[in-house]
Amino acid sequence: MNTATGTTTGTTTGTTTGTTTGTAARAERGQETREAILDAAERLFAEHGVGEVSNRQISEAAGQGNHFAVGYHFGTKAGLVRALVRRYTAELEERRLRLLEVIGGSGDLRDWVSCLVRPATDHLDALGVRSRRAQCMAQINTVPALRQIVIDESAAAPSMRATLDGMLRLLPDLPEQVRQERADMCRLLLVHALAERERALNEGEPTARTTWDAAATGLVDALTGLWLAPSTPGPAHSPTRTDH
Repeated sequence: MNTATGTTTGTTTGTTTGTTTGTAARAERGQETREAILDAAERLFAEHGVGEVSNRQISEAAGQGNHFAVGYHFGTKAGLVRALVRRYTAELEERRLRLLEVIGGSGDLRDWVSCLVRPATDHLDALGVRSRRAQCMAQINTVPALRQIVIDESAAAPSMRATLDGMLRLLPDLPEQVRQERADMCRLLLVHALAERERALNEGEPTARTTWDAAATGLVDALTGLWLAPSTPGPAHSPTRTDH
């Protein structure tokens, strides 16, 4: 009786352990595949644009024999883009939270703009000269439907919400239309300035600033000036000129 029980217990334990180990191994392989697909998509999107790259091309570039690997792991291309954006924002979150802790309740707008800029520049600096991340984000931002994914995911990050709240508290009293216009300008300038610097570094071209830290300082200067610039009152568009 005891022998049978011991045998049964041993068999059950061995089966359970083997099943658990196998499940963990499959999960690890699945995560490795996802990362390979994300890396391949990031590079191809950066080089060719989101609309010019098929899921099959991404699967092949990721070394996947199954051409439906992208669909299996991410569903649609929008799902793949969302995963790329979430990976990027997650990597910025910890850096931004540390900066927010340092500046506390600062009354200097530059400090809050720095929290917007420096997590990205520090992250890109850490990735090295072969990075395509900023260029990928810039390409995604050229597609209106996908741009909204970037906006939504960024706004959902606690550190970004805290940063924007701190900035809004210190901005001059601007009409809502002007404030929204400048928010769009800020986003476009930051996204494309980072992408252009990354591209230049990858191709060995000279850049205006020698380091990512210096580039961050220049961006903080520009964005702070953009937000503090005077707003000319009057209609949003000048009347059409008619020559007689």
